[in-house]
Amino acid sequence: MARTQALMIQITTGDPRPIGRQIVDAVRMKIATGEIDPGDQLPSVRGLAQQLMINPNTVAKAYAELTTEGWLESRQGMGLYVAAPRQRLSDAERGRRLDDAVGRFVNDVIPLGFPPDEVEARVAREFRQLVPRKTA
Repeated sequence: MARTQALMIQITTGDPRPIGRQIVDAVRMKIATGEIDPGDQLPSVRGLAQQLMINPNTVAKAYAELTTEGWLESRQGMGLYVAAPRQRLSDAERGRRLDDAVGRFVNDVIPLGFPPDEVEARVAREFRQLVPRKTA
């Protein structure tokens, strides 16, 4: 039986990303890192909106995007659930997004003046902490 998963996410008012994008990114990260599992039920639109003290339409749009991308699945009359793992993006799109993210990261980090080996070590440490512990 699936359990309802409380979404412990925070919305940051100073974040340049819109609130809906913050929700989408947080849910993706929780799924990708194994913090929430396939089959777990997410809070209702109204429930998450009340928790975050935001407009329910914002939550509904974020959930709709996650459903369209295949991260969530809607079960008629029952709510939203974390979808079973599958490759959600083509290899080409995954590569493009990785290149974009690395480019942004490098442009943000180079001006800080850290030696490359220290940057690599910190990235490796963070990555190890976030990568799912579970293997399929």
